[in-house]
Order: sequence, then C-alpha cells, then structure tokens
Amino acid sequence: MREIILGTAGHVDHGKTSLIRALTGIETDRLKEEKARGITIELGFAYLDLPCGHRLGIVDVPGHEKFIRNMVAGAAGMDLAAFVVAADEGIMPQTVEHFEICRLLGVRDGLIVLTKKDVVEPEWLDMVTEEIRDFCAGSFLENAPIIPVNSLTGEGIDEIVRLLDAKVAALSFHEEFGPFRMAVDRVFTMKGFGTVITGTSLAGRIETGAELMFYPGGLTAKIRGIQVHGKDVDLVEAGRRTAINLQGIEKEQINRGDMAATPGCLIASTLLDAEFHHLPSARKDLKNRTQVRVHLGTREIVGRIALLESDTLPPGSTTHIQLILQEPVAVWPGDHYVIRSYSPITTIGGGTILNNAPKKRKRTLERDRIANQAHFARLTAADSEQKLLILAEESGGKGITADQLAARTGVFSKKLKKQLQHPISTGALVVVDSESQRMLAATVAEGINRQIVDLLTAFHRNNPLKPGLAKEELRSQLRPAVDQKVLLALLAALVKKGALEQVGAEVKLGGHTVVLQVNEQEMEQKIGALYREALLTPPNLKEVLAAFGEFPERQIRQVIDLLLAKDELIKINETLFFHAPAIQTLQEEVIAFIRREGEIDAQRFKDLTGLTRKFSIPLLEYFDKIKLTIRVDDKRVLRKG
Repeated sequence: MREIILGTAGHVDHGKTSLIRALTGIETDRLKEEKARGITIELGFAYLDLPCGHRLGIVDVPGHEKFIRNMVAGAAGMDLAAFVVAADEGIMPQTVEHFEICRLLGVRDGLIVLTKKDVVEPEWLDMVTEEIRDFCAGSFLENAPIIPVNSLTGEGIDEIVRLLDAKVAALSFHEEFGPFRMAVDRVFTMKGFGTVITGTSLAGRIETGAELMFYPGGLTAKIRGIQVHGKDVDLVEAGRRTAINLQGIEKEQINRGDMAATPGCLIASTLLDAEFHHLPSARKDLKNRTQVRVHLGTREIVGRIALLESDTLPPGSTTHIQLILQEPVAVWPGDHYVIRSYSPITTIGGGTILNNAPKKRKRTLERDRIANQAHFARLTAADSEQKLLILAEESGGKGITADQLAARTGVFSKKLKKQLQHPISTGALVVVDSESQRMLAATVAEGINRQIVDLLTAFHRNNPLKPGLAKEELRSQLRPAVDQKVLLALLAALVKKGALEQVGAEVKLGGHTVVLQVNEQEMEQKIGALYREALLTPPNLKEVLAAFGEFPERQIRQVIDLLLAKDELIKINETLFFHAPAIQTLQEEVIAFIRREGEIDAQRFKDLTGLTRKFSIPLLEYFDKIKLTIRVDDKRVLRKG
C-alpha cells in the first residue's frame, strides 16, 4: 500500500523539529552539529501511525537560508505540507521561500501549524492567523486549517493527528506498479552491511534481490536488503521512506541526487523542455541564457535557461524554456523542478518538465519563436496518444523504439502497448522494425518517401545510362539523416507499391529503363567487344578512356557502369574490368586445379593462365574477395562451402 509523505516547511527556529517530536516521539536532528546549534541542517525522518491504519512518513527539512538546497531535496517527495509559522514572528523570509518551493514542486494539500502559541497574547495570535490567511490566499493552502499548538505541552497535537488521519483516509491509494524510482538523499557505509542509500520512493515497487541502476551514470547494483522506518521488508512501494542495502557497488560510486531506478526506465540528457513560472517575488526580469541552479529531485545542477519565446521574462510570467545543463540528469515528463539564481542564491521560479530528451530548439529568429509557441501549444493540448506521435515526429528519420517511448513518457508495458494500438492500427505510426519495435511517424515517412522519389528522379535525369542508385548512396543524400533500417523498410514498402524497383544493391524508379542514344549504343557495342576480345588481358580504365577520347569521360564511365549492371563486365578493382564469361571460365579452371592439386600459389596461377603479375595478382585477390578462395600464407585453398 502506498505511503503518504508529510513534509515540513517554514522559517528557521519556528519549531518544525519540535512539532515532529511532539507528534511522533522521534528526534529527527541526529547530527552533533544540529544538537549543538539547535537548528536542523540535514533532512530528518520520522513516521506516525494514524488511527485509520495508514503509516504517515514524515520529512523534516532545515529552515535556515544556508540549507535551502537540503530543504528542496526533502520537499521533492512530499504529498502533504505541514506549513509551520511561529506565532511570535509570523511570516518570515524562509516562510515565503519554502512556501514558493512547495508550490513549484506541485504540493497540492496540507495544513498550517501556528507554533509557540504560549508565548503570545490571544490578540496577537489572531493577528498572525489573519496574516497567514491573507498570505495563503489563492494557493493550495487557501482553505487549509490553521492549528495553534504548543509542542512542549502537547496542546493542539491531537487535533493535528485527527486532521492528518482524515486527510490520509480520504486519499486514493491506487498505485500503478511500473518501474521503481527513488531520488537518493543519503549514501553511506554501514559496518557489516556495506553501501546504504536512503530516499523517498517516488514510483513503482521493487524487492530484495532485484537490480537497481543509478542514473545518470548507468552503474548497477543488486539489492541486498530493504528497510522502511527501520524495519526489514522484502518489497517497497511508492511513497515510503526507504533505506536500501546494496552489493556490487561502493559508496564513492553513488552521489546524493542520483536516481536509483529499474534499469532501462530512464534516459539521461543535458537538455530539458519545461514550463517555467517566474515568481512574482523575483527581483528583476530574467534574461535569456541566465546561469542558474536547477533543483531536480534531490539534485542540484548548474545550467542555463534558454527562453524560447522571448528575450526577457518579467517576474510573475509563465513561459516555455529549454534547460541547458552542465551535467546529464534522468527525469520523466511531469517531474517538478525549482530554479534558484546562481548568485546571490534565491529561489526565482520553477515548473514542470515537458520533454526529457528534446532536440536543441532554435530561438534566434522570430519564425523560430513562433514555431516554438505552436509546438508547446500543441503539446499542452495533446492527449497521451498525441504526445507519442509528437515524440515520434521529433525523432525524425531515426525513428523511436517502444523502449525509448517508455523512457521518454514514463508510460510502460501494458499501458504503453494500449496507447500505441490506435496510432499503429490507423497508420499514424509505422512499425519499421518489428524486432526492436522501432516506429516512424507517418508524416515523417511521407516526407522521406517524397525525398527518395525526388532524389531518384534527379539521379535518372543526370545519369541517363545508370540503371539505379546504390541504397547507401541514396541514404547519404537524405536530409536530415535516416536510420539504415528505417530506409530499408521504406524502400521495401515503395517497391511493394510499385513506386520503386530494386536492382541488386541499387534502386530505381518503377518503370524506369535506360534508353541509349545512337552514339551511346555504338559505344556500348565497341566497349563490350573490346573486353570480350581481350579475354584475360583487358586494357585498364585509363587506356579505355584514351581509346574513346572523342566521347566525354563521364559518358564512357556510364556505359561501363551499364555493362556492369547487365553483368557483361565484372569489376576487379577501380581501374580493371574483365569480360564476365572469361572470368566465369577462369573460375571453373581454378576450382578444378585446386581440387586436383589441393592448393594454388601465384606462380602456379601464372602457369595455369599464362598471365603476367599485372593481371594474376588482382585476379587472385578478386577470388579471395568473392570468397571463392582463402589465402593461407602464400597459397590459396578453396573456402568451405
């Protein structure tokens, strides 16, 4: 059953840790420095068993401005916020910043706890209560109850428990058991056990003995043991504070901020498309390519913001951006993030990830910005099936596999298969490789097909004597680049329709035939006769070009290519061609000789054919190349089969 996580938020010394101690009896400040200074520095963890039967996981975050990074890491997994305000001080700077961070991270519910009620008069308490209500207007805490408490005497604590019990009991605990994800907030070594990681499990489930992959690095480790709130368990589900004991990996190989997940379910990238809300409290307009600190899960990464629709963004505005990160990160669309300015460090905005591995988007020209606006408008309005099509379209001629779509959307197995059924059955997605389930958007396939026809039309016009164009040469001319398997699948479909014809390793337009002019017909006959009469001592290409010097070299080469395509000539190397029947006869003689003698060397080949080294060596190498013979030291024997 999914566990709900309650996280604290509020200014330093407003009583967050004391509140948790009063609620649970657990001391969350575990470090010597925390106890000496009387403030929370690192994340603290506790739990509360509610009357409804559910266990509430609790994360205590530091309130001091120096430790906001740790606060963001703790807030990343919370479902409910306990927004703590001290009655004697009211709204303070970190009260505001924590509140904004909770909103940016998508926290949707919570309660407001007014601590230290015993140190103020009732009139002051009423005034602070009104201040808090005004402050929370229009937010997720607008209608949240405000509960005054005295954490030392326990006054108000029972009311908080009753309220939390009612909230948790009313929540839906349905969880789709897809891949497991947990943002690592601590990593340490425990004597006798080895490497241990902790965090809040964000999605899915995983069990002892399974394998975890650490993103973005890609290292894997096996799970030796799992604990939830200090108790050994065989399986952990989403929403639980979790400690995992690992084998096969050292503490130094894992970092706070890594994502521990089911192997293959994430993709690492340094580019992210995102919706961005610039906080009204930000001090100035945000400029394009501003350097910032990006908080994703429990990780902080330095990066830059590329404004895709304007040059500057005033406070209070919402737009679409591309995050350009200094290090790769692995997230899913829908994940929340927080942006803090690089220096001085303050929270300036955040939002939701839209695309976890986008192409680099242009923004210089006005038409680029209009195209970006149109793209994000389409993406925002798209349902789950349409989002798959958008990703396939952006993948272009490379196509996209089912596994890649899963990692790009966070939708897996049966659910993904169901979403793919309709676009595949209607032809909106074309499966070009059933083994890897590589798909191509139909709009992309149509564009590539038009390019293929246009390129072949131009090829036939410019090379009237060549019967077809080599597939790889055709692929090299396609823009943007097209995956080899994608091209072969599209060519096969065009051949099946009759739009193209395949001639060996070449393709041509359907119905296209080589039509020779009178002089070309004469040239074809003369060149063919030249090689036919020369048998095994033909002229090289330079000599042929000289013999037909009255014709353009390009035209002579095209006639030779035509004779090759008709199998009248055989190409030995770039300058040497032979009459095909002469080579066939020689091949039979070589086979008979080796079967009789067991082998052949260069001297005996010369004796057999009467040829000089000029011809014998290229011919021997040709027979090796076509896998008739294989060279063993200075001799040749027949290849098996």
